[in-house]
Amino acid sequence: MKTLTKAEEQIMQSLWKIKKGFLKDILEAMPDPKPHSNTVATLLKILIDKDFVTTETFGRMHQYEPMISREAYSKNTLSSVVKGYFGGSFSKAVSFLVEENKLSVEELELLLQQLKNK
Repeated sequence: MKTLTKAEEQIMQSLWKIKKGFLKDILEAMPDPKPHSNTVATLLKILIDKDFVTTETFGRMHQYEPMISREAYSKNTLSSVVKGYFGGSFSKAVSFLVEENKLSVEELELLLQQLKNK
């Protein structure tokens, strides 16, 4: 799976939020300060080329819809980070988060309990 730039990811976040929509809908879902509509249109074309977004044409208007779910992209991105920075070891990644105080022991215990219940 290809990766997204920060700008592309911001567009995808808005599109995942609204599920599908026209350019104006995507712009409305974006946080302030909003980029120019031409910038968003260009990024949408790039996302179509990267197979992240599909489009349906209604006259001169295009309705955009994600081709990949947020969950699938998140899973792939997280796996890439763990592979690239932690040698593929999720336990090393979790240890790092605990050591950097990004994940508390209580949160870790809650995660373990959730895993045990599955």
